[in-house]
Amino acid sequence: MKASKEFIFGKDLEWEEVGPGLKRQIMGYDDKIMLVKVDFQPGAVGQLHEHHHSQVTYVESGAFEMTIGDEVKTIRGGDSYYIPPHVMHGCVCKEAGVLIDVFSPVREDFLDSVKHA
Repeated sequence: MKASKEFIFGKDLEWEEVGPGLKRQIMGYDDKIMLVKVDFQPGAVGQLHEHHHSQVTYVESGAFEMTIGDEVKTIRGGDSYYIPPHVMHGCVCKEAGVLIDVFSPVREDFLDSVKHA
């Protein structure tokens, strides 16, 4: 599998629109790991879904109603969360913000739809 460049400058990356009020940048990856920056506008929804990847997310800014399995909590800038493989999860953006997602292994489905670094 191809890996991203060693240095990736956000200002040089195009944003990929992935839903109403929702866009992302793939910030770096190889076959074992991927970092993705996701920008949410108020009311934007990260639909409930599951995948085989482990995921850790840092909330850079904003406020989100986050569902992981049967639990729902409000998360804000400075918080983080972990999602085990195959656990349903999703969120609703309450205040515009940015999530920094780390996936292992790489989300190959993300690479299929975008020009990447």
